[in-house]
Amino acid sequence: MKQLIIYIHGLGGSTDEAEHYKSLFPGSDVAGFDYNSQTPWEAKEEFPEYVRKASEGYDDTILIANSLGTYFSLMSLGGIPISKAFLISPVVDMERMIAGMMKNENITEKELKEKSEIRCTSGAVLSWKYLCYVRNNPIEWEIPTFILYGSNDMLVEADTVRSFADRTGAPLTIMENGEHWFHTEEQMRFLDKWIEEMIRNEE
Repeated sequence: MKQLIIYIHGLGGSTDEAEHYKSLFPGSDVAGFDYNSQTPWEAKEEFPEYVRKASEGYDDTILIANSLGTYFSLMSLGGIPISKAFLISPVVDMERMIAGMMKNENITEKELKEKSEIRCTSGAVLSWKYLCYVRNNPIEWEIPTFILYGSNDMLVEADTVRSFADRTGAPLTIMENGEHWFHTEEQMRFLDKWIEEMIRNEE
């Protein structure tokens, strides 16, 4: 069986990260997706087109997505023929994340609506259009999925991940003291063992 692994990085990440997964899927091709999308509505156009074209000639396609790349994938790839997905530190509740940012910046919905866009002290830009889109387009996801989350993730709240895992029936693995960005030697060893174990359980 000819198999393709597609890796989708998070904000500030790169397609170079896809190299790490080659040893975990010997005999399969691994491709990193260098996307341009900045919003979920852009992802809805770009992501399915890429995955369809990249998957041509393959019998099976597996998705590995990280952080914000996960959110864009969840918003755009639900109807694409992907056999399984591995989600790392997934952003699964963007509305709640935006609400948290607004609270930290003391920005009200009324103010955001009036100004359309507001730049946070962190440099991030809050957008009324983005918030409305997220509210009006809930995630629809039925692809068999496995989730990895770090207990010290300071970006994504644990209960949002647990709720998503329960709703989709996705096995959730939590690394104690793991961070949002899995990057240390110990964290990457844990990630590798997680993928290997999930694959074995499927066989």
